[in-house]
Amino acid sequence: MKKYKTLLFDVDNTLLDFSAAEREALKSLFEEQKIALTSEMEQRYLEINQGLWKSFEEGKIDRDEVVNTRFSLLFKEHGKEVDGVFLEKRYRTYLDQGHQLVEGALELAASLQNEYDLYIVTNGVATTQDKRLRASGLYPLFKDIFVSETVGFQKPMKQYFDFVFAKIPNITLEKTIIIGDTLNSDIKGGYLAGIDTCWYNPEQKTNQTDIKPTYEIQNLKELYNIL
Repeated sequence: MKKYKTLLFDVDNTLLDFSAAEREALKSLFEEQKIALTSEMEQRYLEINQGLWKSFEEGKIDRDEVVNTRFSLLFKEHGKEVDGVFLEKRYRTYLDQGHQLVEGALELAASLQNEYDLYIVTNGVATTQDKRLRASGLYPLFKDIFVSETVGFQKPMKQYFDFVFAKIPNITLEKTIIIGDTLNSDIKGGYLAGIDTCWYNPEQKTNQTDIKPTYEIQNLKELYNIL
């Protein structure tokens, strides 16, 4: 008998290479706006963006504040006032096109779909995730997709997982596992929801938190050994 039946997958930097999509979108946006994108500015954008998403995950701000202020905050540090909402809309058009796959992700999902119930659990913008998943070929391999924007709660909130569990027919928590790259949202969320967790950690980052995943893998192929 299989240990697990229901597999919950994060999207960004678990199935889709969000870092690559983000780099390309930023490059295109800055070229369009005729602004030089230096490595220092790109790094600062990533720091600001990650900080905002962390605040979102902690329930301190809403999604709109994340996406509509990150560019205005970035340019304010450089003494320039910009329309953050407008730049977000333009950035979104480029980001929507980014569907680079994490190595082995499509093959993994395709091989598991007939034996397991696969679901997407992701924080982010619904239209963006929908477009990227469809373009990548992943979309039809999953039974349903749960995006924080439409759920009304976000990982790691227990309310997010309560919503997800209520929508999955005949779910058994003891046979459910979440696979994701982020300790503070995926792994903490799974723990709070009472399910097993698998930390996808390809860069072999040191876990400096008190969040302890049930499993840790560096390559998606290692998931077969757990299931």
